[in-house]
Amino acid sequence: MSGIKEEFLAEAQRCGYTAMEAGERYRFLSDFVMRRMLPQITEARSRAAQEKTAYYLSAEFLMGRMIHANLYNLGMLEELREAAAEMGVDIGNFEEVPDHALGNGGLGRLAACFLDSSATQDIPLWGYGIRYRYGLFSQRLSAGFQEEEADDWMRMGDPWSIRRESEAVSVTLGRRRVRAVPYDMPVFGYGERGRICILRLWQAESEEPLKLPLFEAGRYSAASAQRERAERISAVLYPGDAAAAGKELRLSQEIFFSEASAEDILRRFGQAHGQDWEKLPEYAVIQLNDTHPTMAIPALISRLEGRGVPFPAAVSLAGRIFAYTNHTVMAEALEEWDEALLRRLAPRAHRILVRLQGLLTQEMAERGVEDEGMHIIAHGRVRMANLASFMSMRINGVAKLHTEILRRDVLRGWHGMYPDKLTNVTNGITQRRWLGVANPLLAEFVTERIGDGWLTEADQLSGLGAYLHDTDSLREFARIRRENKRRLVRALETQCGITADASMMFDIQIKRLHEYKRQLMNAFSILRMYFDLREGAAPDFQPTAYIFGAKSAPGYARAKGIIRYILAIAHLVNSDPALRERMQVIFVPDYNVSWAEKLVAAGDLSEQISMAGTEASGTGNMKFMLNGAPTLGTYDGANLEILEAAGEENNFFFGADAQETARRLAEHNPGRMLEEDARLRRVVDTLIDGTFDDGGSGIFAELHHALTAGTDWHRPDHYFVLGDFGAYTDARRRAAAAYRDTDRYAAMGLANTAAAGRFSSDRSVREYAQRVWGVGRG
Repeated sequence: MSGIKEEFLAEAQRCGYTAMEAGERYRFLSDFVMRRMLPQITEARSRAAQEKTAYYLSAEFLMGRMIHANLYNLGMLEELREAAAEMGVDIGNFEEVPDHALGNGGLGRLAACFLDSSATQDIPLWGYGIRYRYGLFSQRLSAGFQEEEADDWMRMGDPWSIRRESEAVSVTLGRRRVRAVPYDMPVFGYGERGRICILRLWQAESEEPLKLPLFEAGRYSAASAQRERAERISAVLYPGDAAAAGKELRLSQEIFFSEASAEDILRRFGQAHGQDWEKLPEYAVIQLNDTHPTMAIPALISRLEGRGVPFPAAVSLAGRIFAYTNHTVMAEALEEWDEALLRRLAPRAHRILVRLQGLLTQEMAERGVEDEGMHIIAHGRVRMANLASFMSMRINGVAKLHTEILRRDVLRGWHGMYPDKLTNVTNGITQRRWLGVANPLLAEFVTERIGDGWLTEADQLSGLGAYLHDTDSLREFARIRRENKRRLVRALETQCGITADASMMFDIQIKRLHEYKRQLMNAFSILRMYFDLREGAAPDFQPTAYIFGAKSAPGYARAKGIIRYILAIAHLVNSDPALRERMQVIFVPDYNVSWAEKLVAAGDLSEQISMAGTEASGTGNMKFMLNGAPTLGTYDGANLEILEAAGEENNFFFGADAQETARRLAEHNPGRMLEEDARLRRVVDTLIDGTFDDGGSGIFAELHHALTAGTDWHRPDHYFVLGDFGAYTDARRRAAAAYRDTDRYAAMGLANTAAAGRFSSDRSVREYAQRVWGVGRG
C-alpha cells in the first residue's frame, strides 16, 4: 500500500510509539490499520446486502492472534515491520497479546479459515457467533494436574472489532428479554482480488439498567441481578453442563445467537429488498456449522411468521435456505436437549418444532419410512441433528471417509430418504496463515522456486515436485526445519521455562485431549521405548523429543487423567540423567493457535493416531503436511486423503481401515493380550503399580479399568489403544529410522508440502460456493 510506511512512521513518532508498552503498541498499530481500512469496511457492509450472501453460523471462531494475519493479508506486514525496526521495535514480538480464543479446536479453527478463504476468493460470507467475554480457558499445569483459569482475551482491548449499537436485537429467553449487541470483526482477503468478510459476534446485555435505588440502599446484588444474568449468556465458551444450571446456560447461548442472527439476516434483507420474502433464497443461505446453531431454523420460521408469512411458506423458505455441516461420526455425540427445558426457554420455537415433527411424520409415512430414530422430538428429547437434517437443503460431511460413514451409519435414514441431499466437502486450512505467517522461511523457499501464486491458488504447490531430487533444495528445506526448531526451543525457554534440544527429532501430537484421539497410546509407546532404552534394548534409538499440546474439557475426568499421566512420564524421563541426550517429553502448557503456528513449522513427525472411524476429518494433519512433516497416522478422517495425495512412501501409516478396525474391536480381548505380552503389560500396569502417583484421585486406576475391564457403558479398550499399540510402535520406529537419512527425509517432507494444495480452505469454500451456497464466483 502506497505511503503506509511513511504515514506510520510520522504518526508513531508523534505519539511516542517507542516509549509505549507492548499492549499499547499493539493497540496503536491495530487502530492505525483499522482507521485506514474503515472506508473499505463500510463498503463491504453495504455490498453484502445487494448480493447473495452465505451466513456461516458457528458457536466457535478460533481466530488466534489477529494482528500478523491481518497485516499479512493486507500486504502491510513487511512495510510496517521495516518502519518499526527503524524505531528499534520488533512488531513480531507480540507474545503478550492474547489469542482471540473463541473456540475449542478444529470446529472453530475451520470457521476462521473459511472466513479468510472466502475473503481471499471473493466469496460473500458473513460469520455469526458469540462474543464470549472469556474464551477457551487458560490452562495451568499445577502439581501435575490441569487447572483452568478464565481467559481474559480482551485484557489488551479488542481493536479489531466495531460495536454496532444501533443494530442490537432483542431476544426472548423464557420470561425475560436480553439485548444481543453486535460487534463486527473484519476479515481481510489477500491480494487485489479479495474482499472483506465480516464476523459478527453477539454480546449479551441486559435491557434493564442498573437499579440505582437498590444500589444506593446497599442492595448491590439485587441492583445488578438482571444485568449479571444477561451477561452470563455470553460470559464463557461451553460452560460446564453437568448440572441443570449449566445445561440451561448452554441452551440459552444457542437460542440467543441463533435468534439474533436470524433476525439480523431478515432485517438486512428487508432493508435492501422490502417485504418480498419469496426472494429471500435468492439473497441468503445459512450454513449451520454443526448443530449448535440449529435453533436458527425455528427462529427464522417464527420471525417470518411475525412478518406476515404463513407457516407453510415460512417452512418452505427455510428449507431452501439452510444447509448443515456434520462434524462427528459418533451418534452419541449428536446434540440433544431436554424438551421441557427447551419449551420453557423458547416456547414459540418449541411450538414450531412440534409442527415440524408433524410434517416429518407425515412425510415419513408417505415414503414408507418407519424409523423413530429420525424423529425431531421423541421421548422428551429434541434431537438437533434430526432437525438440521430434515430442514436443510444440503448436508455435508467433512472428509470422504466421514461422509461414507454418515451415509451408511450415522445419518443412514436421512440418506435413504433424501439420497441427493448428502454430499462431501473435505475440510481445509488457509495456506496464508499456516505457511505464510506461521513459517515465513519456508514460504520464502517456496516462492523462490515456484513464484507466489500458491498464496491464492494452492494447487501451484505441486510445482515443488520438480525439486524432490535437487540436493541443494532438500538441504535448504532441512536447514529451514532446523531453524524453526530452534525458534520453538527459544519460545519454550522464554515463555514456559522448558529446556528442549533442537538437535533431536521433534515428534509432535497437538490437539484437543480426548480418548479417541489416543494421546494415551502415544504415552504408552514413549514409556515402552524408555524401558527399552534403560535396558539397552534399543541401541539404534533416534534421539527424540516427544511434544504434546492439549487441553481437556474441564469436566472430562479421564482426559485430565491422561494429561496427569503424560506429565508423570515427562518427569520420569526428563529427570533421568542417563537418557537426557536421547529422549525428552514436553507438554506445552496453554496450547493455542499461536503455539500451533510455532509447532507445525518445527515438527518432524505429525501424530494423527485416532482410532480409524472416529475422527471426522482433522485439520492439524493438514497444517503439518503443508509445513513438510510426514504423517504418522491411521486410516481415518482426512488422513486417507493425505495418503492418497502424498503417497504412503512419504508417510507412516499403521492399523486397518475403519470397517476392519470395527471388526477387530468386536473380537478384541485386551485381558488376553496383556497376559501374552509381558512388555506391554509392564507399561499398562504403571497405571496401578505405584510407578506413578495420581495425587490420590484414583483416575489412573479408572483408566486401567476402562482399558482392561470396561464399564457398563463401553467395552474394554473401546478406542483400541492396546489393539493398535504394536502396529503403532512399529510405525513410529520406522519413522525414526527414516529420519536418520537427512536428504531422504527432507524429500519426504517436501513431497508432503507439494501435495498439500488440495487441502487449502480456498478449495473448500469454492466447493461450498458452487455445490451448496450458489454464491460468488464459485
